[in-house]
Amino acid sequence: MNNSERLIREEIIKTAIMLHHKNMLAACDGNISYRYDDNTILITPSGKPKFLLEEKDIAVIDINGKVIEGKPSSEMLMHLEVYKMRADAKAVIHAHPPTAVAYSIAHPDAEEIPGKSFSELILAVGKLPIVPFQMPGSLEMGTAIHRYIKNSKVMVLARHGAISFGEDLVEAYNGMERLEHSCEILLKAKCFGAVTELDDQTIDQLYSMRKKIGDKTL
Repeated sequence: MNNSERLIREEIIKTAIMLHHKNMLAACDGNISYRYDDNTILITPSGKPKFLLEEKDIAVIDINGKVIEGKPSSEMLMHLEVYKMRADAKAVIHAHPPTAVAYSIAHPDAEEIPGKSFSELILAVGKLPIVPFQMPGSLEMGTAIHRYIKNSKVMVLARHGAISFGEDLVEAYNGMERLEHSCEILLKAKCFGAVTELDDQTIDQLYSMRKKIGDKTL
């Protein structure tokens, strides 16, 4: 293991601990991966709590799913679909943000998280689609994101969790945190009385601003 790979493993572990502290990972849930080069993916292992990870636990697979080292996450197929479809993706996070998942359970027909209520959601991430439920670990779980992945770096996986990706682990983490934070705000607004929306002109202006920012998750 060279120093560059060691640093990436350390960053993966740091990200896992941050997600755990934010209550977006419980027990052995979730997985994190990083595209080390065009053919090599570092990914968290199956069956180990993410806040207890050590460098030696990180598994290595190739872009086609061949195991090179360790015991990779059972969700690796979903990660690989991201890397195959988005050349700009360097890091992928799958976590279980509770408020976002709860929204998909309470609103089984919803196609996205309501995004017209406050500016930060639009400016930082654009839209937050909800991917219909698929069995965890299945190839279908990976292919289900195909219709969303071109325009969205952050998605809710209905009744399951969420996935975010970016040009580095920081952007991928920002996406997951932004999703859960947005859902927490909407939940609290509902508790206070209602989820209201901005006017159409303001929403259009915000989306124009988002277009200038690009698709980077902030």
